Amino acid sequence: MFPDPYDRNCPTRQLLDRIGDQWTVLIVGALKAGPLRFTEIARRVDGISQKVLTQTLRSLVRDGLLTRTAYPTIPPKVEYELTPLGRTLSEPLDVLDQWARRHMSAVQRARDAYDAEHTPASA
Repeated sequence: MFPDPYDRNCPTRQLLDRIGDQWTVLIVGALKAGPLRFTEIARRVDGISQKVLTQTLRSLVRDGLLTRTAYPTIPPKVEYELTPLGRTLSEPLDVLDQWARRHMSAVQRARDAYDAEHTPASA
């Protein structure tokens, strides 16, 4: 039987949660061009804290989407890179990125209209 994410006990829910996370989307996008060090990822993914970056990278390595390679240098050098499985995730995330860019102005207009209708008038 195939996994059914609509079933509360299905493990695909955890995976969907991971790949639907904004930080995962941005980290995978940053790593599409090739391996990067932690600080390079942090620079590309503006606004992510070191703690969240560390946690997200660790989870992506655990899920088999990234590899972590530590080089025996001083200072230590660690690089992260998409695995073949992680590269397969790039394509659907690229489609989502393109959709968001294409439709952001329409979404912003809808938000503005909603906020105008649902914000109490100033007294």
